[in-house]
Order: sequence, then C-alpha cells, then structure tokens
Amino acid sequence: MSDVRYVAIGDSFSEGVGDELPDASGAPTAVRGWADLVAQGWADALGRPIEYANLAIRGKLAWPIVREQLEPALALKPTHLSFNGGGNDLLRPRTTIEHIADAFSHVLRRCDEEGVQLLLLSGADPTRGLPLGGLVRRRGDALSAAVEARLRDRDDVIRALNWPDRELATGPFWSQDRLHMNTRGHHRVAARVLTALGFEPDPSWWRLPEDELEAQLRGMAYYRTHVGPWLRRRLTRPSSGDGRAAKFASWQTVPPADAGIARAGEGLDTA
Repeated sequence: MSDVRYVAIGDSFSEGVGDELPDASGAPTAVRGWADLVAQGWADALGRPIEYANLAIRGKLAWPIVREQLEPALALKPTHLSFNGGGNDLLRPRTTIEHIADAFSHVLRRCDEEGVQLLLLSGADPTRGLPLGGLVRRRGDALSAAVEARLRDRDDVIRALNWPDRELATGPFWSQDRLHMNTRGHHRVAARVLTALGFEPDPSWWRLPEDELEAQLRGMAYYRTHVGPWLRRRLTRPSSGDGRAAKFASWQTVPPADAGIARAGEGLDTA
C-alpha cells in the first residue's frame, strides 16, 4: 500500500459537483472536482502512486457528514483526511454557527486520536450570485472566524482556506446554479490545496480560460431552473444526496500521470 492514503469527506464541494466529466457525446456522466485533481497532482508531484478515497455526498449538513462519513473514512486507515462542511447549514438560518463549528472540533479530535493528518478546507463563497447573499456571507464570515478561533494553536493542521478568496467568489468560477463551482473553480481550489501540501501546481489551475459556452442563467430562467427546485426540496425535506453512494468508498490507486508538479523549493529529478 502507498505511504500516502488520502480520503476526503464532505458535501457537494468535496464530491466535485459542478465539475462534470462528459461522455463521448458531450453529455455529463460523472463529477470530478478538486479532491480528484489533488489526488492526481499529489501522485504526479511524488512520482509514485497514492491511494485515494472520497466519501463526500452532496446535500449533506455538517453533522450528518461527521456521523455518516468520518468513522468509515478513519476505518480505511488514511494518512491524510480532508474535511469541509457547513455550506448547506448556512442556508438554514435556525442552525447556529457554534453547532457547525463543533463538527470541525469533533473531526480534529478524532484525527488526533487516530494519528491522521487533517487537511481543513473552507468552502468557496457563492454569495455574490445568490438571493439574500449578504445574509449568507455574514454567516459564512462568522463560521470562518469560529473555526479559525478553535484552531488558533494548531499550526499542525494543514489549511486551505477558500472563503476569503475574492476572485474565486466571482461569476466566472461558478456553475449556472450559482451554488457550485465550475471546472475553473475546482481547479483553483485544487491549486490552493496542493500549495498547502507543499507542492507547486500548474500555474494555469489558478485561472483557467473561461468557458464561453457556460453562460449564466439570469432573471426568471435562473429562478425556475434552480431556485424553485431548491425551495421545493426544503419544503418536502428530501436532500439532493438522498440515495446516493460515495464516489470512491474504498481505496483507488492513483498513479502519476506526468512530472508536471514539483515540491515547492525542489527541482524535478531528471536523472
């Protein structure tokens, strides 16, 4: 087994929603996302295979992520675990910030107990394009501050903080639903994670060319296509992740594809 065993837990952000992979006809068939990109970049940087699993499922609140994904992830005996959650909670005003932050503290405690390196992410800020975005942004700012306060003395926790990234918050990094990052957004987050791990990602990942075909829906077309279905789910209580299985519930071996990513401060060994 590889000396790097990386597992991701979380919601749609970590599952990769918004970075859809097309089939031969161009229709989307699966999602990729920043965690898949990180796994490949990690293997490329090391020049040897790593093991990768991804238990994240879209639509999950912070505590259901912890209850349903954390222990199965730790049972895989990873060396590294990434966690992000709370984005769906922020859209529910009755959920308190401290309740969400408690989930982060629990994940950190369990990683400490199991000797697993925690990679902590904050989600990207979607609020510029959302109805009542200012309210959600204030709650997101409060959550970021609460989690950071709990980790103030934990320099050993690897951080990849995306919420403060003002460029990532702009429209060209987001899908039509304005809630999930598109391919550009996922690559930018992957670049930040790889940098936090001590690697130098492909510089283009920070700002891929814009997809001219991915025009943003506006006005009533946006509300009919995305806001209406989201409100119906809130009223009837099904989650977009209900009935979905984890993308990679067991280890997937990720071999290096090339030597395109180097450890920061090191040159590639071309001998």
